[in-house]
Amino acid sequence: MQDHGAPIDKLSFEEALTALEQVVKRLESGEEPLDQSLALYEQGERLRRHCQARLDAAQMRIRQIVTDGDGRAAGTKPFDEDG
Repeated sequence: MQDHGAPIDKLSFEEALTALEQVVKRLESGEEPLDQSLALYEQGERLRRHCQARLDAAQMRIRQIVTDGDGRAAGTKPFDEDG
């Protein structure tokens, strides 16, 4: 598996997704010993959670788009990550 040299929470969505795909391929190959498979599974779960969090944040930002009376985008308002 490629090491991006950054903690998972610092990876972009695309980097994390690529790393997750590599984990899945290794697990599906069936060639990893049990202990390594467990470590890969844990890594994959952390990557999946990171990807999901990035998608959820993007969805929230999209919802923050302000529309005018005709339903057209009229601007945006800041996305507050704390709530």
